[in-house]
Amino acid sequence: MPPFEGWATNGAGRTKTDSNIVTVDVGGQIFQTTKQTLSLAGPKSLFSRISVSHFGPPFIDRDPELFSVLLSLLRTGNLPSKAKAFGLQDLISESQFYGIEPLLLNSLSNPSQFDAFNLEKSLVLPLNGRNSPSTIATTPCGSVHVAHGSKITSFDWSLRTKSTILTQYTAIDSLMAISPSVAAAGATDFSGLQILDLQKGIVKESLNWENVTRSSSTVQAIGSSPELLFASFESGRRNSNSIMVYDLQTLTPVAEVGHSEIYGAEIDSAIPATKLNWVSGYNLLMASGSHSGPSGVLGNIKFWDVRSGNMVWELKEKVDCFSDIAVSDNLSGIFKVGVNTGEVYFSDLRNIDSDNPWVCLGDRRKLVNGKKEGVGCKIESHGNQVFCSKGGNIELWTEVVMGSSKQSQDKLEDRVFRKNLMGRVKDMGSSKITNLALGGNKMFVTRKDQQNVEVWQSSGRGF
Repeated sequence: MPPFEGWATNGAGRTKTDSNIVTVDVGGQIFQTTKQTLSLAGPKSLFSRISVSHFGPPFIDRDPELFSVLLSLLRTGNLPSKAKAFGLQDLISESQFYGIEPLLLNSLSNPSQFDAFNLEKSLVLPLNGRNSPSTIATTPCGSVHVAHGSKITSFDWSLRTKSTILTQYTAIDSLMAISPSVAAAGATDFSGLQILDLQKGIVKESLNWENVTRSSSTVQAIGSSPELLFASFESGRRNSNSIMVYDLQTLTPVAEVGHSEIYGAEIDSAIPATKLNWVSGYNLLMASGSHSGPSGVLGNIKFWDVRSGNMVWELKEKVDCFSDIAVSDNLSGIFKVGVNTGEVYFSDLRNIDSDNPWVCLGDRRKLVNGKKEGVGCKIESHGNQVFCSKGGNIELWTEVVMGSSKQSQDKLEDRVFRKNLMGRVKDMGSSKITNLALGGNKMFVTRKDQQNVEVWQSSGRGF
């Protein structure tokens, strides 16, 4: 039977054309709503075809209970509590039939619904093969791409649909989602940055950088802004490095920043950027990298104005250099994990003291027996929170607004952060965490020697 039946357009008893009330029969159950509510589904949805009055209610041969849930979604923008009585795949299929899947996606994966204090492990995504994940990339809608060995496995926003492609890489070290179906990938032992179509399993484009000797170059890091794609390259001979800036839509090069040719023992110039973060509040690119040598781990953090190509600020790391680093627009700060102590440090972007930029947020532990406590720790920011992995556990750092804060000399308030351990007891203390990423209202975690990805969501939310 066709989904619509009884679409008379005239006849005695026809309702007034200016009526705002729309009546529809779904699976034998009568529903009434307004034209305004149905218009929220968009002009391409099936709802738009029933937003006009007809003689007798139009009939849709679908499940009335699922229709009731989706009608509530239209009315409020959120799923009602009774939606949990249905399987997620049923809701997805029904939303696709009516043409409102984007509304369902926004309801279930909206970053505004991210509740950091209520996160717990809710799902484990299995991966094919024997390789553990090397890197992961997320999208704002909550889909995730996982690199393991030479493969990339993608899960859609519902985490129910999985696809895997084989790449030319032996192992993938850098991965960034450009869209749910397109990603940029690179490796430290394979030349060039590849733009991959993850649905078709093909290389859309290969981007390369050459130094003055025209030697091949490998990718050390990838980043992006809403309009630009950034790639950190290092020459095959490791005697030069640079950051290339591309138009995100056309992939044409628009600028080059931080080009360094290395001569002699210039250690600082020899450090390529291994992490690239766009700081939208300042329109600057933060490029950071570190190097382990005889005198310990050294690093640098540079902020670049990509429009002019000028470096506007630099911090050289010599004491407790970062193991990993993150920047938060919402908190207007930089956060790092010290490679020696494993402590979390904070630097206020509004007032960076170049002589003493870091404030230790932890217990100021000292290096014991030469063991570097911070090796392998990961740190990421999301919204107003900062997440840091320590071994198999995850710390959540949040700013506490003090009622009567002390004022520094430049009138900026001293800032206080507090730590919480995340998850249930049974989720903690597992294998060492190797990757930490956030997207939509989810957090994704991978662990050493595990061929899967953990999904952390707010308890009581989702399916």
